[in-house]
Amino acid sequence: MQNQEGALPEIQALEAAAFRAAQSGQDDEATRLWGRILAIDPNHVRTLTVLGQRAFRQGDTQSARTAFQRIVDLDGSDAQQWIHLALTCRNLNDEQAEEKAIQRALSLEPTELVALILRANLLERQGKTHDAARAYGAVASVAPPIERLRPDLQPAVSQALAHSEKYGRDMGAFLDEFLDPHRKRYAGENLKRFGDSLDILVGRKKRYDSHSVMYHYPGLPAIEFFDRAEFPWLDAFEAATDRIRDEFLAILVADEGFVPYITYPDDVPQNQFAELNNSPRWSAFHLYKMGKLIEENAAKCRITMELLKAAPQPDQPGRTPAAMFSLLKPKTRIPPHTGVSNVRLVTHVPLIIPAGCGFRVGNETRPWIPGQAWVFDDTIEHEAWNDSDRLRVILLFDIWHPQLTPPEREMITALTAGLNAFTAGAGAAVSEA
Repeated sequence: MQNQEGALPEIQALEAAAFRAAQSGQDDEATRLWGRILAIDPNHVRTLTVLGQRAFRQGDTQSARTAFQRIVDLDGSDAQQWIHLALTCRNLNDEQAEEKAIQRALSLEPTELVALILRANLLERQGKTHDAARAYGAVASVAPPIERLRPDLQPAVSQALAHSEKYGRDMGAFLDEFLDPHRKRYAGENLKRFGDSLDILVGRKKRYDSHSVMYHYPGLPAIEFFDRAEFPWLDAFEAATDRIRDEFLAILVADEGFVPYITYPDDVPQNQFAELNNSPRWSAFHLYKMGKLIEENAAKCRITMELLKAAPQPDQPGRTPAAMFSLLKPKTRIPPHTGVSNVRLVTHVPLIIPAGCGFRVGNETRPWIPGQAWVFDDTIEHEAWNDSDRLRVILLFDIWHPQLTPPEREMITALTAGLNAFTAGAGAAVSEA
């Protein structure tokens, strides 16, 4: 046997020649060349790997296992080496060795997708239902979207997702039946939050949290739609829906003062709003914009402006309050997004609502109904659509979060003034609702 260090150039040349032969279909020549490499260096890992993979493809699983076992004995620092060994052990029905190889792979790379799939498959074959479900859940948590996966991995990840979903359905059905007598004990009580927690646990709903784009206030609960009873002052808005609508219709006839809702400059990333940027398909007639009263517009809406005096509008100079008529033209969808801060909530007073319109906040989807207002947290992902052939119109305005105390509100107002002083008007927040 030659000195291996001195033989390195020869091994490299043989390796390159072997790969060329294999790529051109000269299998016998490739095998001869790999054999010469092993004669010089019996522990040449790359050659052992190639020969192990070749044997595995040809159905010679025992030879493949011998090669891969030799590799991990020599090295074992690469998770792929253990994955190769695990696959051969699986085909040889050696579950104990398969399990050990998978564990070693995951100890090196805990998020290695193939190793996670192999572990889940093994646990399922062993009849360990709950352990397998957790393992498939781990696959689902680390896998990228199916379309971004290699084609050979797509079926396995699809199986993992399907298994996790079925396990969640089975668990949900079991728990629904198990909890039924307990629910009946509390018939009439408000158990919506508990129901949501169960749905999230078993995968019937997603978890949505507050994601304030600019300013987040800790300790405020992330509630999709707030209880209407918390806002008795909305009674007046609902009672005046027809008069508010009439004011809007007069403005619509005049066709003045409407501007696109989204107006990002060309040099600012527009992300999901690219299609609606500077577009009249989603437009607004502002009464308050970025904390400033739009006097010309407000003068045309005296009833609406009088009603807004009773709303607890936030005071953040240069940012809030905000109030407008929001117009969504036919066949237009507002993509999922989140608002700038959870210190204020958003109110909708529906005015013109054709069939085919809808609104989603987190897990909850609602239709707008004229005369029925609601308040929601827009820092939770939300979206809106108008699939009809007619215009959709709502009165939209923001209010303080009701769980902020008066001193907290005053401090937030002062903070905003301080930020304005620091930046000297360099840029104001963009309001999204």
